[in-house]
Amino acid sequence: MTFHRFIRYTLPCSVVILLASVSVAFGDGVLKLNARTRAEVSPGSNRFREVIKPLTWDASKTAIVICDMWNDHYCRNAARRVAEMAPRMNEVLKKAREQGVLIIHSPSGCMEQYEDMPQRKFALEAPKVETTIPLQGWCYLNEKHEPAMPVAVDQPSDDDGTIREAVRHFERQIDTLEIMDGDAISDGPDAFYLMKQRGIENVIIMGVHTNMCVLGRPFGIRQMVYQGQNIVLMRDMTDSMYNPRDEPYVNHYTGNDLVFEHIERHWCPTITSADILGGQPFRFPGDRRPHLVIVMAEEGYKTAQTLPPFALKHFGAYFKITCVYANADDRNDIPGIEALNDADVAIWSIRRRTLPKAQLDIVRKFIADGKPLVALRTTSHAFSLGKKNPADGLAEWPEFDSEVLGGNYQKDHLNKSATLVHAIEAAAGHPILHGIPTTDFRVSGTLYKNDPLPTTAAPLMLGHVEGSETVEPVAWTHQRPNGGRVFYTSLGHPGTFEIPEFQRLLKNATYWVAGLPIPASR
Repeated sequence: MTFHRFIRYTLPCSVVILLASVSVAFGDGVLKLNARTRAEVSPGSNRFREVIKPLTWDASKTAIVICDMWNDHYCRNAARRVAEMAPRMNEVLKKAREQGVLIIHSPSGCMEQYEDMPQRKFALEAPKVETTIPLQGWCYLNEKHEPAMPVAVDQPSDDDGTIREAVRHFERQIDTLEIMDGDAISDGPDAFYLMKQRGIENVIIMGVHTNMCVLGRPFGIRQMVYQGQNIVLMRDMTDSMYNPRDEPYVNHYTGNDLVFEHIERHWCPTITSADILGGQPFRFPGDRRPHLVIVMAEEGYKTAQTLPPFALKHFGAYFKITCVYANADDRNDIPGIEALNDADVAIWSIRRRTLPKAQLDIVRKFIADGKPLVALRTTSHAFSLGKKNPADGLAEWPEFDSEVLGGNYQKDHLNKSATLVHAIEAAAGHPILHGIPTTDFRVSGTLYKNDPLPTTAAPLMLGHVEGSETVEPVAWTHQRPNGGRVFYTSLGHPGTFEIPEFQRLLKNATYWVAGLPIPASR
C-alpha cells in the first residue's frame, strides 16, 4: 500500500486533508510524457504538423480518468475493441498507481452497481467546489472552439451496418480493469470536486468513445479544459464511435486518427501508454494498415493543398496517413520528416530543397531500406539546386533523379499549347495503367524533358505538346538495385488532380508500389 492509500484509509479525514498539502514531498513518482499537439505550418494555411513536446508532471497531482469502459455495448465491434485494449489499460493503471496517480473509474450510468463500495463513497464525500464556469452535465461541441467533428457520429451500428436491439447491454465497467484501494468511482461532477480536494492539476483521460463521451462527459476533455485542468488524451487507449460506411468513408482506425488530430488541434495534447509502460504503444489487432507518409515541400504546384484530400479519399480506407509539410519560414527544413522512419510507403512532392544532413540522412535511409516510393513532378529535382551550391550546413543529393527515380530531368518545354498524354499500348497490361487510356487525353502544365531514360526505367506513359511530334516519357517505374519499387510521373499540376485519369494513375501507382491489390475506384 502506498503512503497516499495508507493515510487515506487509516487517518481521520481532517488529517488526510492536512497532509494533502505536503503530498509532493511524499510523492511516489514523476511522469515524463511525450505530448503530441498540432502546429499550423503558417498562419491561415490550415495545414498542421505534429509537434512533440515533453511534459513533466508530479504524479501526486495527477489523475487518470477511465471513461465508459463498459462490459458490453450497443455496438458489438465497439465492445470487442474495449475488450482488446482493456488488458493493456489495466497495466497502465497498475504502474500509475505505483507512482502515486489517483485513478478515477467513470463507467457512466452504472453507479448503482458501486454505491456500497468505498471507492464510490470516496468520490461522493468530496466537498462541492464553486467554479467560474458552471460544471456541465454534458459539454456539447463548441462551435467557438472547434469545427464539426471530422467523422460522422450516428447511431452506434457495427462496421457491417447491423444494429443490436435498442436495450441496454452494459451494467458495469469491464472486469478486466481492477478497482483497487485508493481508487475512486464517479460519473459526474464529484470527479472534479475530488480532483480539487486532492490538489489534482493534471488529468490523463482514456476510454471510449473519443468523439463522444471522452470529449463531452462531465469529467471529459471539454469540461476539464473549461475548468483550467491540464489534460491529455492517451490516444492508444481510446476508440471512436465511427462506422466506415459513413463519411468520410475511411478505415475505422483512420477515423480514430482524424479524431485525434481534431483534439490535438482544438483541445489538448495526446500521449500513449508507452509513456507510462515503455515499449511500443498499443495497436488494435484489427489495425493492419500500412503507414503512408506524404512529404510536401514545394510551392508552385500546390500539392500541399491537393494531396491531403486526395489521399484521404483514395487511401483512407486502407492506409494510416501522415502528412509532412515544409517549414513555411525556412525552405530547407522539413520538420516531421522523421515520420519516414516508420513509413511503409511514401508519396513525395518536393522541389529543390537542400536539407540539414540529419534530415537528408532520413531520406537516404528510407531509400536504402528499399521502401516503396511514388514521386511527383518536381521530385525529380528534389534535393539539388541545379548550378547553385548548398549553404553551409546543408546537404544535397543531385544524383537522386537518376539513382532513385530512374529519370533524366532536363527542365521543361515551356509549351503554351496543351500537353497530351497517353498510356503506352505495349505496357497497357501493367496494373498501374488499369483504366488509363492508350489514346491522348489533355493534362495541365508543361511537358518535362526526360528523354532518354536509363535502361533501368520502364516507361508506362508518353506525352507530347499539341501540334508537336516531340515525345517525352511522363510516367515510369524504376527497379532500384536494392529492390524497392518506384513510380515517377512528371504530371502533378493542380489542374491535373481534377482529371479522373490522373487520379486513377496516382491511386493505382501507390497501391502497386506498396505491393497491394488495387481496389475499385469510388
